[in-house]
Amino acid sequence: MKTINWKQAILAGFLGTILFDLLGLLITGNWWDIPSILGAKTGLGLMYGVIGHYSNGILLAILFAGIAPSLWGPKWARAITFVVGETVALVWLFMLPLLGAGVAGIDMDPMMPIITLVRHLAYAIPLIFFIQYDQKTLIGK
Repeated sequence: MKTINWKQAILAGFLGTILFDLLGLLITGNWWDIPSILGAKTGLGLMYGVIGHYSNGILLAILFAGIAPSLWGPKWARAITFVVGETVALVWLFMLPLLGAGVAGIDMDPMMPIITLVRHLAYAIPLIFFIQYDQKTLIGK
C-alpha cells in the first residue's frame, strides 16, 4: 500500500490555490477575494484569511492524495471528480449559504456557480500533475 507523498500534496495544494486565485483575479478583477472575505468574516484580518485560504487548499490536496486511488478513471478525471464534488458539497451547499449568498451563490450573482466551479477546475491542474499514486483499480482483483 502506498502512502501519501506529503511534499507533492503540499506543493499541489499551494500551486492549485495560486491558480485558483489567479483565475479569480482574471474573472473578478480582485486579488485574494476569498482571503479578504475570510479575514473580514472572522474579524482577524487579511493575513489570517490568506493563511486560512492556502491552508485549506493544501488540506484539500492532501485529502485528494489519500482518496485518489479509490476514485474512478484516469488521473485527470479523478482530480476533476474530486474538485466538482468538493465544490458542490463544500462551496455551493455549505460555504456560500453560510456567507449569506444562497445555495451556490445564486443570491450574490447568477454566474457564481460557474465562477466557483471554473476556479476549482483550475485548482485541479496541479493535482493531476503532482499527486502520484497507483492507478490500478480494484475491479478484477
